[in-house]
Amino acid sequence: MFEQAQIQEFKESLQGSTSLPLPVHPVLLLCLQAFTIMDQNRDGFIDKADLRDTFAALGRLNVKNEEIDEMIKEAPGPINFTVFLTMFGEKLKGADPEETILNAFKVFDPEGKGLKSDYIKEMLMTQGERFSQEEVDQMFTAFPPDMSGNLDYKNLVHVITHGEEKD
Repeated sequence: MFEQAQIQEFKESLQGSTSLPLPVHPVLLLCLQAFTIMDQNRDGFIDKADLRDTFAALGRLNVKNEEIDEMIKEAPGPINFTVFLTMFGEKLKGADPEETILNAFKVFDPEGKGLKSDYIKEMLMTQGERFSQEEVDQMFTAFPPDMSGNLDYKNLVHVITHGEEKD
């Protein structure tokens, strides 16, 4: 998915920075966002406690220790951002990345009614690797909300995975 050199260059560009370097591959940005959300204790590694906290945040409180142990065993060692990206890439092999990312958005839109842009803005600016107002403005300039104030996340995912807007 990504070359080791690309990952290292991205990580180095973040050192001491309060904003993301531009341009950044959208999938890499999504992976960073997912990693920082899951790294609940902000130590740079995802461990059992982080997974349990992540499940709890998603409303799943009764996760068995065996299930979490199995997830941790999938990693070749401690799960830092590089290992996370590698594991993510391996999971996507043979899968449709567009469908995978769409399913991630659908977690927040189970009824298929759309995601309010205000909610997306709040999440991007308060969770995980927080976006700046400028970064949020750039995203909404590229993907403006519809008349109801909803983000067309299906088009956003299409652009992320194909690099061009749907007709």
